[in-house]
Amino acid sequence: MTGLPGQDTLDGDTLHEECAVFGIFGHEDAAALSVLGLHALQHRGQEASGIATNDNGQFMCERHVGLVGDIFGGKHSDRLANLRGAAAIGHNRYSTAGGSGARNIQPMFADLAGGGIAIAHNGNLTNALSLRDELVRHGAIFQSTSDTEVIIHLTARSPYPRVVDKLVDALKQVEGAYSLVALTSKKLIGVRDPWGVRPLVLGRLGEAWLLASETCALDIVGATFERDVEPGEVLVIDKDGMNSYYPFKKQPERFCIFEYVYFSRPDSVVEGRNVYEVRKRIGEELAREYPAQADLVVPVPDSGVPAALGYANASGLPFDLGIIRNHYVGRTFIEPSDGIRNFSVKKKHNPNRAMLSGKRVVLIDDSIVRGTTSKKIVQMVRDAGAVEVHFRVASPPTTHSCFYGVDTPYTEDLLAHRMDVEEMRRFIGADSLRFVSMKGLYRATGEAGRNSPPQFCDACFSGDYPITLTDQKGGKSDSQLSLLADVA
Repeated sequence: MTGLPGQDTLDGDTLHEECAVFGIFGHEDAAALSVLGLHALQHRGQEASGIATNDNGQFMCERHVGLVGDIFGGKHSDRLANLRGAAAIGHNRYSTAGGSGARNIQPMFADLAGGGIAIAHNGNLTNALSLRDELVRHGAIFQSTSDTEVIIHLTARSPYPRVVDKLVDALKQVEGAYSLVALTSKKLIGVRDPWGVRPLVLGRLGEAWLLASETCALDIVGATFERDVEPGEVLVIDKDGMNSYYPFKKQPERFCIFEYVYFSRPDSVVEGRNVYEVRKRIGEELAREYPAQADLVVPVPDSGVPAALGYANASGLPFDLGIIRNHYVGRTFIEPSDGIRNFSVKKKHNPNRAMLSGKRVVLIDDSIVRGTTSKKIVQMVRDAGAVEVHFRVASPPTTHSCFYGVDTPYTEDLLAHRMDVEEMRRFIGADSLRFVSMKGLYRATGEAGRNSPPQFCDACFSGDYPITLTDQKGGKSDSQLSLLADVA
């Protein structure tokens, strides 16, 4: 995870979504379809994956470190045979430098008084450490460092007889952002937090119901998108169909705006908006707000491509792939020892010299986090012969850490928290540096601007945290419990 001591600062100079979830009920190929769905959601987590199934009350689970295709394909394709049943849930976990043991891989399973339950969730509980401390004081024994296990313990201790009621009772005690799928012996459950920070969608494949973090997971299995799961909604699916409940106190909707900037796949439809189109409009807003005297527009691939196309369209400048990304290099390609650490950017990006030499270049990227990668990319473009480099960013300055399920460095490590724009420009070595405004970002989503109250969670840009940060205020932790590091 970014911000952990000893992690390569270049690989850590980016933001990562925590997780992806997938669920299906009523299909004989539930496990195989879950593999496909998780494959489509691989961008949301590359460290580990797991699938749990239920076959007439018997639960089975396969949870392993690695990418989805490696875990369930090739020499491990027999693992699917172990996952019987017509109902399944799956989970992808994001990469981290610490706390990455097999015990944290989801879905997590437990036998409760009312029956078994498997749970997978995307997000972060902001009172997880406080709840964990209280549970331990009362005798709870934890097997992981995931806040998902906090939900399981709270569910187990609930006095309600039905497992669904136990889960809802547990969720009424937690704070934070989450989209959750759960599997019982007879039901598939989907829940979204009352603020709707993290995404969750509902789909249909014949008679089967599906839940997923994004619509791209429905597309890959040929399912039809039905609708977004609403903030604070609990969906309960069983052999008799689907029922919807709203057991939580209603809150102002604050969907994570960074889903549009970076996290979601461009071909997904999120909260009624096509992600690719929103990113292009962000680039158009950026061009109108901060034009540049230049010869061409170049994206930092891959996340900067849609915004760069929008910038080029609005500015009238030509678009070119001046930087080529190597898609086949992973984090384990080579150990980044001190002697070769400076090659960390070039193993993923290489300049297209024919496009850059002698040109005034507008570089478009989705964000600047620590600034170390941006600095090296600017220098790489200059070394390739660019005479000017103007850096444009398709999000406002990232000034605050996220505590709602996004892997961000500690606040003091964020470049925009420590420097103003001019200081940042000098640090990365660009001829000019500009960020899209908050109002421009909101306009690109189809909203008029950042009104009061805002329509999105934009805490990483504004410091306006919509959900109480109990653990941080109580001095419990400077970070998220889920996946940052093992808890002693």
